[in-house]
Amino acid sequence: MPHFGKTSKARLDGCDQRLQLLFRFVVQYQDCSILVGPRSEEDQMTAYTRGRSKLKWPESRHNVQPLSKAVDAAPWPIDWNDRERFVKFAGAVQLAADFLGIAIRWGGDWDGDGTGTDNSFDDLVHFEIVD
Repeated sequence: MPHFGKTSKARLDGCDQRLQLLFRFVVQYQDCSILVGPRSEEDQMTAYTRGRSKLKWPESRHNVQPLSKAVDAAPWPIDWNDRERFVKFAGAVQLAADFLGIAIRWGGDWDGDGTGTDNSFDDLVHFEIVD
């Protein structure tokens, strides 16, 4: 059965309890890795300047204190060139979130309309709590 390694567990521990519940559920059925949980000011500004985030510190859901309201997660093993695999993984995460009653938004479909073709910025590993 898939499980998180030490690094993924530590990153997830810095996230909102709902994200922890969701991804601990997901990993039982779909092997995945937690890439980013909370971001420091330096890490957020680096992500922004490199074009990996559209938001400066402290505007990102990764910057919410004390627990991040966002997580970056990817199917394991990671193949950055396989967009379809990220889309399928996001579908599995959304299905699990619906089952658990957790409202989330995915960075591949920011407005939640079921298509990513209207995105101005794709962040296929990004999942955040919708409050």
